[in-house]
Amino acid sequence: MRQKIGVDSALTDDGLHARRAVVPAATDPTEDSGRRQFLRRGTMLAGGALAGGMGLARAAPLDVPESNKGFGKPIAENDYGMPSKFESKVKRRRTDILKNRQNFSDWSMTPLQDQLGTVTPNGLIYERHHNGTPDIDPATHKLVIHGMVRQPLEFSMADLMRYPSVSKFYFMECSGNGLTDWLKPASTTVQQTHGLLSAGQWTGIPVAWLLDEAGLEPGASWALFEGGDGSGHVRSLPMKKLLDDCLLVYALNGEMLRPENGYPLRLFVPGWEGNVSVKWLRRIKVGDKPWHTRGETARYTDPMPDGKWRQFSFEMECKSVVTRPSGGMTITPGMQEIQGFAWSGNGKIKAVDVTLDGGKNWQGAVLEGPVMDMSLTRFRYRWDWKGGPATIASRAVDSTGYVQPTVQDIQKSRAIVGFVQHHNGVFPWSVNANGEVKNAIA
Repeated sequence: MRQKIGVDSALTDDGLHARRAVVPAATDPTEDSGRRQFLRRGTMLAGGALAGGMGLARAAPLDVPESNKGFGKPIAENDYGMPSKFESKVKRRRTDILKNRQNFSDWSMTPLQDQLGTVTPNGLIYERHHNGTPDIDPATHKLVIHGMVRQPLEFSMADLMRYPSVSKFYFMECSGNGLTDWLKPASTTVQQTHGLLSAGQWTGIPVAWLLDEAGLEPGASWALFEGGDGSGHVRSLPMKKLLDDCLLVYALNGEMLRPENGYPLRLFVPGWEGNVSVKWLRRIKVGDKPWHTRGETARYTDPMPDGKWRQFSFEMECKSVVTRPSGGMTITPGMQEIQGFAWSGNGKIKAVDVTLDGGKNWQGAVLEGPVMDMSLTRFRYRWDWKGGPATIASRAVDSTGYVQPTVQDIQKSRAIVGFVQHHNGVFPWSVNANGEVKNAIA
């Protein structure tokens, strides 16, 4: 039975409407015959290999492994669980492209190719520091709220921990994610192209609660957040967002923040560029306008075609990437499952399409639940690779109707020159006849 081709229309980055022609997604392969077909095809391939000379192995007795023959490691009196030694290759990694002579103002990236769910382990959450990681004692740390408030306040960590807490699942992405790979390939792996992205369950206190306790004066419309690191990183944020969904966070994925992620206290701004989620938070100053600091004038701004620079481009727009297969991997002919992540700072992921021919044709992928606001959503697509050249990529659509643009779409409204951030373009991987997967951005 032939499938109807649907056409959707949605706003692109430059405000124009992009037409989205796709083959509708199959139903979830865990619930339909597709899963059985996928497994049956894999079994047939394995059976062929056995018939080719390994048939006797099918009848051989199952060996008893060494792990069955003795004691395992004893339970320690006190311990903190760590990954298996066989997973030691799964680590954060600094950039391979923009090499710094020092590693204080630098970043390290999440190995997305090895992330199997939508929650990033705490030891793999990406890092971005402007002057290294401070070592802050929570017993002495203070948070101050002052400026245009009726009652300036000072809080210890013990004070903050007494408030009722809330826990929310969100992604976090650096605005520089992908900045090395706009117009030509520079990075090899998806860790290097997209690894300034992580996600988890953030626990803390709504910013609105403490601002309400301090009492906002008439006209208070912005606030400055300052970190306690050596750079004194600061960002101005509009009051409307702060009162909506921002959190003062002290825990991530069920445990206290790691030092590199802001211990003992950080701001978290859902859906917005990661640099505004100020780490090691020590001060909130309320005002009636932004402060226009170095981090929001000379940095974290976007060049425009008219020679001007766009300021306060906070939102991380709808985006997706294929993580398996991806750069540096090698695949073999037969059934493959294309996997990846999609996310949007403006809502939920509505759909993800996958192309196998560089964008000429698109097919709907399956979304894996739960699909939540401003969170990572996992997608997958079954692909019977015949061994010929292919160019695979994904394209996400969010709940506002926004369709992830191509780099060419973005170039219509922004200047792609120099240190350009907010790269949410469709990102392709090429597969050659040998099964080698490579960065195909161009």
